[in-house]
Formats: sequence, C-alpha cells, structure tokens
Amino acid sequence: MNKQISSPSINALTEPLVEYMVTNATSLRLGVSELSNGCRIIDAGINVAGGLEAGRLIAEICMGGLGTVKLRASTNFRHWSWHLDVHSTNPVLACLGSQYAGWSLNHGEGKGAFNALGSGPARAVGSSESLYDELAYRDVADKAFIVVEVDKLPPVEVADKIAEKCGIPASALTIILTPTSSLAGSIQVVGRVLETSLHKAHALHFPLENIIDGAGSAPICPPSKDFLTAMSRTNDAILFAGQIHLFVEASDDDAKDLAEKLPSSSSNDYGRPFGEIFKDVGYDFYKIDPMLFSPARVAVSSLTTGNTFHAGSIDLDLLDKSFS
Repeated sequence: MNKQISSPSINALTEPLVEYMVTNATSLRLGVSELSNGCRIIDAGINVAGGLEAGRLIAEICMGGLGTVKLRASTNFRHWSWHLDVHSTNPVLACLGSQYAGWSLNHGEGKGAFNALGSGPARAVGSSESLYDELAYRDVADKAFIVVEVDKLPPVEVADKIAEKCGIPASALTIILTPTSSLAGSIQVVGRVLETSLHKAHALHFPLENIIDGAGSAPICPPSKDFLTAMSRTNDAILFAGQIHLFVEASDDDAKDLAEKLPSSSSNDYGRPFGEIFKDVGYDFYKIDPMLFSPARVAVSSLTTGNTFHAGSIDLDLLDKSFS
C-alpha cells in the first residue's frame, strides 16, 4: 500500500491519551493485558467494570486526538439530564478519518467466528478503505491504536493482521475493547453524534473540504446487559436527541439543502426505537435505510454568507420509550 505522510499524525496525537488510560487503569476500572504476540489489550467492560470517564477518553481516542468529549448536565430534557458534548476543529479527519468504524476485522467461520469493525487512528495507517483517497490522507506511525466494539477478546490472528497492515510489530499495536452493553461502550457510541452527521454529509455528496468546523451533543443513555437493547439505546440517543452544528464554506442554497437532508427524521425508517427496526429487518443492517443514522436536530452555518439553517427536532417521547 502506498502511504502518504500527512500532518498531523493522528496516531501520535492519540498515544498520550492511551498511555494515560494505561497508567490510570485501576482508577478507570480498566484491564490491561497482552496477547501471545505482544499486542496490548485494553479491556473497557468485558472482564472489568469500566465507566463513564473511560468511555469519554475512548471517544477522544476514536477521534484521533483531534476532538474533545465532555460530560455536561442539562435541564432541557425531562428525564435524561447528562449529555456528551463533542467538538473538533478538524471534523472531517477526526470523524471520518479516525472515528468512523470502517475497518472490517474478521477471522474464522461459524459460531466461533470473530467479526467486528475497527475505529480509531490505526485505520489511517493500515485500512484499505477507499475513503482515504478522498481524504488525501494517510498516517505513518511506529505505534497504532484501534478501538473495537466487541464483548470478547480478539484472536491473535486478528491482531497479527492489523499489525501487518500497519507495518508495525504486534507489540506496537494497542486494541481497545468496548462492549456495547458496558458504560464505556455506550459512551463511545453516543460520542459519535458529530461523526454521524459527517458520514451522512459524505453520503449526500457534500464536499468534505467545505466542512470547516463542527460540534454536537447527545444524552447519555442507560446501559443494558441485553445487547439489542443496549445497541438500540446508543443509536436512539443520537437519532432522537442528538444535536449538531456544522460550519461550512457554501452558498445559502447548498447550506440549506444540507441542513434539510441531515436530520434522522428525513429517513422513512424514522419513528421507532432502533431495536424494533433492526428486529423487523431480520437483524440485517443492510436492510435499514442508511440515511437514518444521523442526529435529530441540526444547524448548518454558511461561513460564506453568515446565514444559518435549522432542521429536525428533538423527540423526547421516543427517547423515553427507548431509554425506559
């Protein structure tokens, strides 16, 4: 693979965050271990409790060190007062180049197969996603960091594959595991509220180079030991109550068009908790309208004209139905 060195190195920016978690693993309720090949594993909720702060840090790691994630209390929601605020001054690289779960990681067949999607800065080194051609970005790093939303340890063969693709020894790779049913896992998914808007803007063919800045917010959802319920709540936090504000270089017509198409309510699948939709399509993600995965309410400001366009709305009734 041809790799283009580009600044900043999102793996280099991420390393201090990862090392902080390792140093403070006990207080963060994290487990740190190694696979037989020397790959470092950080467990954020499989055999340990993890927690909100671990999830917040992992969300920033997913963004390649180019985003901030903070907890905040709000009185604007009936029952769900705690929120995550997400911001990046480089939202395209932070969200699409790092946070987006775009690296397919598979090993084995049948019941014991390992199938997952990888997020984080290691993607920019080793993933073969064509998205990086559009971003005109590749990272070159001596160490790589990847986040995987799973409830079991990856086989050593998966770690070997990631390390090989990244061109590093397995001992220079860190894999962070975040089960959906855990507190840390739920936080890192809700922390994708801004990323969903960038991904949808990309799907709508809005020029990525014209997205200059962005911020988002979504309520923290209660976890569930049931995988389907946990997955539904993490998605619904964004679909029903996520809010984003994008700042773009665009005409009023283009900014307004983007705003009107971004909200989750623009999808025909909108209107029920995600778990119900997922069950009705036979648990096949590809049968769900991809335009559903976006925030509930959006604002798009044109840096060209100074005008802002709003669309979508918060649905507290659907949020209560999902979270309760």
